[in-house]
Amino acid sequence: MSYIRINKHYVHLPYLFLGLVELVLLVAAVWLMDRWLATMGELSVGFLSGPELWWPLLLFAVVLSCCTLSMGVYTALVREGYSSMVLRTLVSFFLLGSAALFVIDLMAGAFTQALIFWSILLSTAMVLVSRAVFLLLVDTDELRRRVVIFGAGVRAQRLLSQLAPEQNVVGVKVIGCVPSGNEPVAVDENLVLPVPQDWVQFARSHQVSEIVIAPDERRQRDGGLFPLAAFVDCKLHGTPSSDTLGFCERELGKIDVEALKPGWMLFSDGFKYSRSRSVAKRLFDLGLASLFILILWPFMLLTAIAVLLESGRPVLYHQERVGLNGRCFRIYKFRSMRQDAEKGGKAVWAQKNDSRITRVGAFIRNTRLDELPQLYNVIRGDMSFVGPRPERPEFVKDLSDQIPFYDMRHKVKPGLMGWAQLKYPYGASVEDARGKLQYDLYYTKNHSFLMDMLIMIQTVEIVLLGKGVH
Repeated sequence: MSYIRINKHYVHLPYLFLGLVELVLLVAAVWLMDRWLATMGELSVGFLSGPELWWPLLLFAVVLSCCTLSMGVYTALVREGYSSMVLRTLVSFFLLGSAALFVIDLMAGAFTQALIFWSILLSTAMVLVSRAVFLLLVDTDELRRRVVIFGAGVRAQRLLSQLAPEQNVVGVKVIGCVPSGNEPVAVDENLVLPVPQDWVQFARSHQVSEIVIAPDERRQRDGGLFPLAAFVDCKLHGTPSSDTLGFCERELGKIDVEALKPGWMLFSDGFKYSRSRSVAKRLFDLGLASLFILILWPFMLLTAIAVLLESGRPVLYHQERVGLNGRCFRIYKFRSMRQDAEKGGKAVWAQKNDSRITRVGAFIRNTRLDELPQLYNVIRGDMSFVGPRPERPEFVKDLSDQIPFYDMRHKVKPGLMGWAQLKYPYGASVEDARGKLQYDLYYTKNHSFLMDMLIMIQTVEIVLLGKGVH
């Protein structure tokens, strides 16, 4: 097994190992630089002179690790190559990391400016070397799980399209598809494998790590054509099986709506309510929203003035949105479009390069300043910091009629940022809504405090790079 589930969120073990190694390297870098500065006669913090001085070492490592996650460095390592990863590492360490550490130094005096600079310099060199070594390792077949799909029809082809090379799925290699019964073959003929006479021997000879069950005709299980005994034997010999739902959830971080059945939602280990978690999340939302208002009110004031000077009143724009359990509420934004953006009051999808957006509106959308009034919605309790983005009632009605299980995304409170916003590009169509729903359902099923923190950290990249803005 090359993955582990932490608080209902799947993490691939090679990348967890890389993160832990880098955490140790970051601790070592700041300690070494502190010793070096001391020998050079520079001002030293004197780590390890007492047990209470261990915490700055860990703080330094945690801050830079969070900056790494926020800039999508590990994702870039796999999807964009080493050069893109280097660029993101430089931004995350020298821009975000140094800024955060300087603020911490001003507040707590945990570091010196010289120590921050030299520690970040050494840290950068050490983690780039570790990632170069890691990149060489993860490209080998030994670290990639070899998957066989049982089925070669439409369902198998849909799964293959989600595992295509351009999707950059980490750690999985599909070695072929075994047709199920007499189903029509829809996958590439080069991927079709002969039906094994001995599944255990087949799994051994092909070094199969997992069998994904994806036949088009599900009734084969009752008709005796489904090789249940053979798959049980494989499981007993160390080759487990999984269905497409579980496989997509684990490997892609989404729930395949096309394969979803009501019974699975009811009996799965997710979609649970926790009163303690709800209370903790509400207190966290209140505290963070209040802090953000105290820090960001000058930017909110400047945004309001800019909107007023360019296109007059109203400065704020409000819409009805669908929230928890389908209850509608009024959401607030700084107005980024013309006053007549929706003539006749008819809801219209936002489009790429939308002509209705003003010049100030384009800037505040790219920087997400237009979203700041929603902090008021968070304080009111209409929204949370993390959750599915709330949609307009007019769109929800149409989408619920066209997309199965669409209303399930309203079983958790909507948020300022969400899992779908990280994983799916901005969309303004029914098909885009279907794609985003798969990630919203994953969040609804598996949401936790740890996952919320991960989403918030990774959203920094979305804001800094202006991704997903229309």
